Amino acid sequence: MSRERSARRFYRAESSSNLMAYMDRGMLAEEENRWTFEIAWEAANKVGGIYTVIRSKAYVSTEEMGDQYCLIGPYKEASARTEVEESPLGSQSLNEAVSAIRDKGYKVVTGRWLVDGNPQIILMDVGSAAWKLDEFKTELWEKSSLGVPHLDVEANDAIIFGNMVADFLEEFHTSAKLCAGGGQPRIVAHFHEWQAGIGLMLTRLRHVNVATVFTTHATLLGRYLCAGNTDFYNNLATFSVDEEAGKRQIYHRYCIERAATHLSHTFTTVSDITGYEAEHLLKRKPDVITPNGLNVKKFSALHEFQNLHACSKEKIHEFVRGHFYGHYDFDLDKTLYFFIAGRYEFGNKGADIFIEALARLNHLLRNINSDITVVAFLIFPAKTNNFNVESLRGHAVTKSLRETINDIQTKIGKRMYEICLSGRMPDSKELLEKEEMVRLKRCIYSLGRDGLPPVTTHNVVDDWNDPVLCSVRRCNLFNRSNDRVKIVFHPEFLSSTNPLFGLDYEEFVRGCHLGVFPSYYEPWGYTPAECTVMGIPSITTNLSGFGCFMQEHIADPMSYGIYIVDRRFISLDDSINQLAQYMFDFARLNRRQRIIQRNRTERLSDMLDWRNLGVYYRQARMKALHALFPELEKEIENGIGCSIKYPRPISEPPSPTSSRHTTPATSLHGSDDESDSVDEEGELEELRNQR
Repeated sequence: MSRERSARRFYRAESSSNLMAYMDRGMLAEEENRWTFEIAWEAANKVGGIYTVIRSKAYVSTEEMGDQYCLIGPYKEASARTEVEESPLGSQSLNEAVSAIRDKGYKVVTGRWLVDGNPQIILMDVGSAAWKLDEFKTELWEKSSLGVPHLDVEANDAIIFGNMVADFLEEFHTSAKLCAGGGQPRIVAHFHEWQAGIGLMLTRLRHVNVATVFTTHATLLGRYLCAGNTDFYNNLATFSVDEEAGKRQIYHRYCIERAATHLSHTFTTVSDITGYEAEHLLKRKPDVITPNGLNVKKFSALHEFQNLHACSKEKIHEFVRGHFYGHYDFDLDKTLYFFIAGRYEFGNKGADIFIEALARLNHLLRNINSDITVVAFLIFPAKTNNFNVESLRGHAVTKSLRETINDIQTKIGKRMYEICLSGRMPDSKELLEKEEMVRLKRCIYSLGRDGLPPVTTHNVVDDWNDPVLCSVRRCNLFNRSNDRVKIVFHPEFLSSTNPLFGLDYEEFVRGCHLGVFPSYYEPWGYTPAECTVMGIPSITTNLSGFGCFMQEHIADPMSYGIYIVDRRFISLDDSINQLAQYMFDFARLNRRQRIIQRNRTERLSDMLDWRNLGVYYRQARMKALHALFPELEKEIENGIGCSIKYPRPISEPPSPTSSRHTTPATSLHGSDDESDSVDEEGELEELRNQR
């Protein structure tokens, strides 16, 4: 392995030092009169994935900057009532700026966001400034020649919000300068997505002395193009962007996003693949890649997350027993649970090739007469009428059988106790009475079923045109007894109140063996990242931000339980075959090998921790400050000179890139009886034996 490549490999001790050095709760920022505002439509307002980014990053942001950091978002009463504790802000400059814009007639709510870190937050009520919409649009047209249709409510709200933010930043700059005795405050305003872009544009057009950062999590035009089943990446360089935006009636929104991109001092995207997209659609290459992270909570003992996997898996076992009643002819100890989850974007999320690959996996397993069964869950929210009656009936009859057996078991225990007290061994005929035999037979007969187990847990609206169900029919995956791959389509998000599963999404993920996310359009990909921090291997693609990140920082991702399907440089049929082969190789691992792989996957969780990835956001802010304050060059270079290194984990074989095979050898007979606990020495020995 080259020295340059090994220097990028993951190593906990080195990687954790980068941002930790700056986590002083804002003491240094206060000394330097340095402020950071993060502006997003989804601050304390759950709409999509950006909410997760901002919420999860809040802890490291406050640890680094303390009360010198403040979020700004729109006021949404339903969210604010439950997520924000109203109070004055922690600085005179902030409170004076808030008072100044309140004097203009704007309704502004300040306080603390009730998430990890408790960051300060300012929420601006767009409705309170709607009476000035025409004035705002006039200014925007005169200064930028950008017009917005009157009927586009979302764009109108973005204009109002952007003007309120620009007014606040202008007032705050004045107030902070006075409080500092005339010294120049170093203010960074970080804007997320096009909805916040108007604020950035106006801040620059009004010449407010504020450094600006703009982050696009996915380009607006890219989302629309991929939603239309376009051959996106092969035609990316040839799209007429103005024409394509005009066709989709989003030209004004596209102009806002592109203007914000070019006016910002620092432009960032969440992944290399999104940067490539932005370079062609927004015509600017990102200055910094700011990957998305998670708040990783480590376990004190290695076996703890393995125990959680076992507990959650048992709950999924209960669901499977009920769903497949009448055709429960497979061994749960030799059953693997694969899943895909996310927004119901059938092509973008890769559900199309997942189902096709499952059909090919079924063929491969049947050809070798495998005793392994794969149950594949598809978790996509879709329109439904109600739960499938067959699904509910299955769980009712299995619950009845379990309660009957528990009752009979208690009675048998009492009889056995009394007989043994009398000094003799019980006879089998004395233990189980005729009435109890009848009860058991009734329960067993009620488990009979005429048809096959349903492929969906709900009655889907317009099921004949539903893309998942159409694909399942085409691939002939109907949960037959001789099928080694079973399908369960669950068209709603999981929660602990769900009557079928009774567990939330995190528990469900922990109980599965493999997450499969063969996305075509995925700017980042939180689902495989969440699998990784929970120690669950996953399949992703080189068209997802997560997959690109793992390819860049790990020499051989497959040896860590991160399988990356090539959807960019080979044909679609070859991609499906590659995905089917990855799943087939995984299905042939024995239990101990899967435990080893989960241990190694979980060790990558530090790489996705905001304590490490937050350093990229710091780099973006420092670059913006340098653009506005060139005299700070030396100081800023010291601040952003750190880089995260990723040497190989402790238990990785010495040279995974040159090893003969990264997938462990196939299962040996009886190997499923291995213990769940694996220590590092045992793991190393196991891996040596494989080679």
